[in-house]
Amino acid sequence: MPSIFAESGGFEPPKIDDFFPAALLFKGTPFELNRIMLIRLLVVVLLVLWLWLGTRRMKVIPGRGQVLTEFLLGFVRKNIAIDTLGERDGKRFMPVIMTMFFLVLGMNITSIIPGLQMAGTAVIGLPIVLALIAWVLFIYAGFRKLGWTYLKNALFLPGVPWFLYFLLTPLEILSTFIVRPITLTLRLLMNMVSGHLLLTLVFSATQFFLFTLLASGNLFGLIGVGTVAFGIVYLAFEIFIAALQAYVFAFLTAIYIQLAVAEEH
Repeated sequence: MPSIFAESGGFEPPKIDDFFPAALLFKGTPFELNRIMLIRLLVVVLLVLWLWLGTRRMKVIPGRGQVLTEFLLGFVRKNIAIDTLGERDGKRFMPVIMTMFFLVLGMNITSIIPGLQMAGTAVIGLPIVLALIAWVLFIYAGFRKLGWTYLKNALFLPGVPWFLYFLLTPLEILSTFIVRPITLTLRLLMNMVSGHLLLTLVFSATQFFLFTLLASGNLFGLIGVGTVAFGIVYLAFEIFIAALQAYVFAFLTAIYIQLAVAEEH
């Protein structure tokens, strides 16, 4: 196979450079925009436009657009915010949780849109900002409801012999205040990075086999039929992953808030 690649001009695999595109606007200024930043801005504009159009004229007998909007908003409201935090806290923190869900979903789904083909969450900047917001939010929620008792509940497990606190308290600090934002960031980032690389690999291979090898009369190019089939299946899987990661991010944020406001752990 390497000889086939060499004879046909070689096969170009996806590269990590995809995640560091060149500046397109305002190069060399603090407002420099590259392809990924433009995708992020586009998603924000489209989300605002969708929510404005979808909620400005709500009808008793809804149309299809209103039904879809109500279903999505209701799903996040009930299944993430209310079911996890209860009616009172769920309503209080719902705006942030809902914003996180739809922002992550919108940024993720751009990975499969022709012409964009890159998730806005596939570069660490946005995932880490969202994770830090979640981190600040659950710490704020804990202090707001319990005051300094929040730290006592978080760091000193009840019913444990005092000498074990020397071991358990540092572990609680690590798991609660350091590991949580790191795992939120990396879980979202790595899923979208790997998804982009695999999609790029599949369709780069398809182009190579069908339009380079097969077009030149090499029957090895028929392998491209298989890569096309796999690519279609993986596109559907990538949509599922995009939605799942949005759900997981918002759900874990709600869980962390719920743990912070609990009277005892």
